Amino acid sequence: MKVSSDLTTATMREPPTTALSDEPDRANREPPLVDLTQSLTVNSKRTERLRKKLRKKAPPKLVDARGFLDLPYELMMEILGYLRPDDFFALCGVSKPVRAFILAEEDRICKDIIALRYPILTRCLPRPVLMEELDEPVRQVLQSPLRPETKTMYSKPYQHVQPPDLTLVCTCMTCVLRWNSLCLALDFSHWQDHLDKGKPLPVIPRGTQPAWNKNLLAKHAATVVESLKSPLWYVRILEIHLDSIVRSVRRHGENKGNQRRRFRMTEEDVRSESDAFLARDGPPTVDFPFHRDNYYMLEAYLPNRCWIAHRNEWVYIPENQHDRDVEVALKWEAFFQKKQDEEKALHAAKQELEEMQLLLTL
Repeated sequence: MKVSSDLTTATMREPPTTALSDEPDRANREPPLVDLTQSLTVNSKRTERLRKKLRKKAPPKLVDARGFLDLPYELMMEILGYLRPDDFFALCGVSKPVRAFILAEEDRICKDIIALRYPILTRCLPRPVLMEELDEPVRQVLQSPLRPETKTMYSKPYQHVQPPDLTLVCTCMTCVLRWNSLCLALDFSHWQDHLDKGKPLPVIPRGTQPAWNKNLLAKHAATVVESLKSPLWYVRILEIHLDSIVRSVRRHGENKGNQRRRFRMTEEDVRSESDAFLARDGPPTVDFPFHRDNYYMLEAYLPNRCWIAHRNEWVYIPENQHDRDVEVALKWEAFFQKKQDEEKALHAAKQELEEMQLLLTL
């Protein structure tokens, strides 16, 4: 009895060790649990309508244009030099990096386009000078409302050209003519469909300015203002005017009864989309179309040049004509100022003489 009680006590005091030692081995032998739970696809009309609605609300995927920008710089500029001006406005909407690159290289791109497509039009339709580029004394003279040119420009404006802003554009004679020519190019292009179809242009009674015409002239003036700040807008105006000239020359050429002198234009010239054919002999632009009725017989509006027969070439107005006009305006201002001072001195002398005569009579 004593031996059995000791064994029982020893058994109760010592826990089994085999079970504890086998648990880590058993855990290593068991494979890891893998979650094979899959989401059930819900196929219902309500779910499909919700998916279509979310697809419509999702923003469009942007086109990755990095491949174009990764080209070598010279190759990329060579490619852009062959594009038309209206292509750049579409290209600017591709992505922000492409737009930033075009705007950064705007001057060089437009210079290449003008040299390739519009070497003649850019000399016939130069841009006016901005007022901010002039010195302060010159600004005060040109912005004076007492100048005869300013009085005529705002007292008797054209019905198809909006006068320039005195605070924005130089008002010398050369710059005013440049402003009028650019605005006229846009207005002439606006009525090309009427001229092609033979529809009469709307007649505006003298002394009136309907709302539709005001809005049209304001739109053209805003485009010209943009062209003074952005070369892309300027070459776009040249492209528009070239298209108007092509349509007008073709329209007048189809009129067999019109035997006037005109520019010789071939289909190859039209496909080239350049103004090279305007270097040939043709009708010169003598007068400014002061009314829209002149559009019916207007073929090619190309101011600032004249044809020299014995030299067989066109001669253009020099680019420094603006500087000459500013000098003339300053001289006239000094002359008028001197004249006003003399009139004031004469008036003061007369008053003094009258006072002396009054004292002598007393």
